[in-house]
Amino acid sequence: MRARELGISFGGTPGTLNAITDVSNLQVGMVTLISGDGDLVADSGPVRTGVTAILPVGREKIQQSIPAGIYSLNGNGEMTGSHWITETGGLSGPVMITNTHAVGTVHRGVIEWVKQNHPEAAMEWLLPVVAETWDGYLNDINGPHVTTEHAITAIDSASSGPVSEGSFGGGTGMNCYGFKGGNGTASRMVPFAGKEYVVGAFLQANFGSREELRINGIDMSDLDVPNPMDDSAWINKDRSRSVPGGAGSVIVIIATDAPLLPDQCRALARRVPLGLARTGTAGGHFSGDIFLAFSTAQPGPLSSGFPTKATAHLNSLEFVPWNYLDAFYTAVVQAVEEAVVNALVNNATMIGRDGNTSYALPHDQVKSRLNKR
Repeated sequence: MRARELGISFGGTPGTLNAITDVSNLQVGMVTLISGDGDLVADSGPVRTGVTAILPVGREKIQQSIPAGIYSLNGNGEMTGSHWITETGGLSGPVMITNTHAVGTVHRGVIEWVKQNHPEAAMEWLLPVVAETWDGYLNDINGPHVTTEHAITAIDSASSGPVSEGSFGGGTGMNCYGFKGGNGTASRMVPFAGKEYVVGAFLQANFGSREELRINGIDMSDLDVPNPMDDSAWINKDRSRSVPGGAGSVIVIIATDAPLLPDQCRALARRVPLGLARTGTAGGHFSGDIFLAFSTAQPGPLSSGFPTKATAHLNSLEFVPWNYLDAFYTAVVQAVEEAVVNALVNNATMIGRDGNTSYALPHDQVKSRLNKR
């Protein structure tokens, strides 16, 4: 069940799938790792984690750079490759999302995939984009459970069509607003100059304290569901250490098929916090809130390979005029808000290491409050 099926309303017109894959040629793949129960045994489990791969223009054009921009609301997190995107305004390769301590492994996995499938690109230089959120409440996060092969499989399995929301891929072990979190996605249609463009959002939601949660502007902070994440010091069984509520992070990927400049992509990324704020978050210090936006309309012109006399030429980009971007900004805000709520609604309770439990959002209680508006 997604948020709209629960009777939650949102502004704007969604695409056919109401997902980031409404953007043509964009593909999403996931590997989900769930094994073991009971007490934490270091490097053995329980395991509640995974890897997500987003291929902006599919596998064949994966090394052609597209316009992109990054914005960080709070930098307590990681997105590799960000400096090169800022420098050139271009993104090439897949966008990967996993848990905090698996970034290096997934980074290497992307390199191995490129070596196998695009060896000519691997002969230059590779700066893979890998982002993370922290799943240590449910997962043996320090264990070497995510492998390079999992990253490769996530890329190879990527496809268009419906996107798995909730506890799959990189979102498997995540929490959001004190409930079970993970993946969420949504899209919006934006008409411009006789065409209809798509703005899609995908997020890995692992942020927010229970007391912050709002849905359709209605306070959901006191829903009658246990919130062990905020109740006590749960990291160590001897309760010698605690984590503040709301710690965790959120990664948001914005994709559009509208032709945009890199700075315009960055402007879209800067609107992501407005969509998150509609669900209640104030952007806590212990949350890495990092956002990447890109346009798939024109792969190639921003690519940076080693120069040769034979390839010397001028490049150009079409773009939506700046004074017409407001509709695209609105689409970002609307899609991000809905994606967060989808991550909460389209989910189930999960028990992880040491019996730590992340409870699903209670649909009946949410519907009851919405009906009282």
